[in-house]
Amino acid sequence: MSDPQKFVSAIEQVNHLGNARRADKIMIFLPMDKDSDPKVLLDLLLLKEMAFVANLLLILPTNSTESTDKCESYDIVTHKFVGADAQANDPLYLDSWDACTQQLKTNTNLLPHDISNLQGKTLKVATFTYQPYTIVDIDPAKTPAGYDGLELRVLTEFCRLVNCSVEIIRDDEYEWGVIHPNWTGRGILGNVVEDRADFGIGKSVQSLANLEQLPRYWTSSFSYVGYLLRARGPKDIFGLMSKAEDMKWWIVAGWQLPLMAFNWVMWLTVFFTFVYASLALYYVNGWSMEKVLLTTFGIMVTQSQSDPGSNWRVRSVTGWLLVTGLLIDNAYGGGLAAAFTVPKYQGSIDTVQDMIDTKLLWGATHPAWLFSILPSKDPKIKQLISQFETMDGKKIEKNLIAERMATLIEKLPAGYFAVCDYITREAVVHTQLMLEDIYYEYTVAMGRKSSQYLNKLTEVAGRFQAAGLLHAWETQVVLDHLDFNVQLGIKYSRAKKEAEVKSLDMDHVVGIFSLYLVGVAGSALLFLMEVLAGRRTKKTLRAFEFS
Repeated sequence: MSDPQKFVSAIEQVNHLGNARRADKIMIFLPMDKDSDPKVLLDLLLLKEMAFVANLLLILPTNSTESTDKCESYDIVTHKFVGADAQANDPLYLDSWDACTQQLKTNTNLLPHDISNLQGKTLKVATFTYQPYTIVDIDPAKTPAGYDGLELRVLTEFCRLVNCSVEIIRDDEYEWGVIHPNWTGRGILGNVVEDRADFGIGKSVQSLANLEQLPRYWTSSFSYVGYLLRARGPKDIFGLMSKAEDMKWWIVAGWQLPLMAFNWVMWLTVFFTFVYASLALYYVNGWSMEKVLLTTFGIMVTQSQSDPGSNWRVRSVTGWLLVTGLLIDNAYGGGLAAAFTVPKYQGSIDTVQDMIDTKLLWGATHPAWLFSILPSKDPKIKQLISQFETMDGKKIEKNLIAERMATLIEKLPAGYFAVCDYITREAVVHTQLMLEDIYYEYTVAMGRKSSQYLNKLTEVAGRFQAAGLLHAWETQVVLDHLDFNVQLGIKYSRAKKEAEVKSLDMDHVVGIFSLYLVGVAGSALLFLMEVLAGRRTKKTLRAFEFS
């Protein structure tokens, strides 16, 4: 073609926008004719886009031949690609082709860059510290490279096999980052989209790579990750929670204990017994409501009553009511004693439906946690997304300790957990794992679309998976760099513990006395209202008599 640079620019744009991926593509540029200036094609090697094409061939006319027929001769040239970065775009002579013999001069391999030996080429990796996937701020005295992590070990071993070196590009401030419409960005995504990095890792999941207009690919997955919520117990009926202390964050508030002696079915039975007994006493009392409700209630709570009289029907109803009240009172007393001596706990949040029913807030430091479920049409998932909030790590830690929210953690293949810095030992005490995963996904390496490293990295990652190295590395990284007490706290957060039986103390009776004080206050208020109403009635009668 007459303007190959224009073609390179166009094909790069197509590569960005299209869905096709050609990791093993070969680009061959031919001259327009035998008199074309070789410099037109050699200038292609200076283009930034050519640095991302391993298999590149330039057919350059030489205008010289040993043949007496003056046959045309062409040199076949590529770029060095491997080795020192400063020399990667230098031309590399491969062979020549003679039009007379129609053969290559030396039969050299015309596709030498098979990514099997990069001769020290630098592999730029954009990441930030996200344990245990990537840890980039390690003391060199402990780890000579200054970095470690499950995914970094994969790329380090990849470079050891293909003879390259890893260069870390950090962006801790923006983490996964964003991409702008003008093909710029920040964070891991920005470094990849602007070609400042060959790969972006750090728990880069497939949904993150699927963002619109991201020039990326994904390799075979490094590992799967299941997302669970660390959630506290649900709120009580007034939206309040008792203060947390050790394993007490689900203990029912003291004022609720008197209600815990019976379940809701039993309470309904007691209520209907009261209504039925009141109607029976009302009937046998000659359709008179005088003291019927007070008498019924008093007998049911085993309080002494005045003589019911000589009416055998009233005595019969009262007798059976006394028996019923005695049974209810003893049953309630036994249940109340059990509620006082054995701690009662609220139900925990175990499923997505529990999250929705309690409207519990959950959040993280970046909206990337939602990318996998944003396209979902499920009403439950949509409701769950509406309860998500992005906030900084300190605020999340504070809310976790105060039991005002839940947050996500990741369950890894070997049984360990990827936890953020805000999930501290103190925060772990106040939460527990849900029984149901929110969703799961696969971690991948993000890079430019049709990257020359795709096939080789996919092959190597598959070998690591098959050999079980990822499980072994996961265990090693967790033991070396993560707080193992936090890991154990998360793993055994649902372990059942024996309830502590203890003698009664002031904490047990606070709820009853609270109800008692509320009743006394209500009675006093009604008494004052009756007194005031009586005085007004007397004044009205006097005024009427005077008139």
